[in-house]
Amino acid sequence: MDEKNINTEEVVSEETAETEAKADKKENKEIKKLKEQLEKAEADLAAANDKYLRMIAEYDNFRKRSAKEKEGAYADAYADALSAILPVIDNLERALMFSEGEALTEGVKMTLKQFEDALSRLGVDAFGARGDAFDPHFHNAVMQVEDAELEAGTIAEVFQKGYKKGDKIIRDAMVKVAN
Repeated sequence: MDEKNINTEEVVSEETAETEAKADKKENKEIKKLKEQLEKAEADLAAANDKYLRMIAEYDNFRKRSAKEKEGAYADAYADALSAILPVIDNLERALMFSEGEALTEGVKMTLKQFEDALSRLGVDAFGARGDAFDPHFHNAVMQVEDAELEAGTIAEVFQKGYKKGDKIIRDAMVKVAN
């Protein structure tokens, strides 16, 4: 081969080497950029996973705390109800110690008043009194009577008071209704 041909091959070879070097640099830049993107994505995934695990742990703690508070609220309400009733039992026991009729009657009246006060503190209201209008949602009519003094559909006699707490009926009043 002649010298001119060899020089051309060397020039082409050098140009190819330069082109390959540029392509390698470009590929290295792309690889470096992709590695950075991968590292960022892995960091984002780790942060999201950590956030998820913390949220799960927080929810579990909330669930346990709510269950514990619910049990505590029930126990507190039960204790409050009993503490309101226990003094009444004490007074009934004291009333039994008296054998005199008048003292016993006075003791029972005081105990009844204390019971009514205890129910009032618990938010329980009594209903059903003579002269009130009959309401089948609150009253249980067990008898009917003709009474000229009362209008029709009016309570003539209360056999058993009704009790409610807020909108919830605990017990209907058992009544006799006038026709």
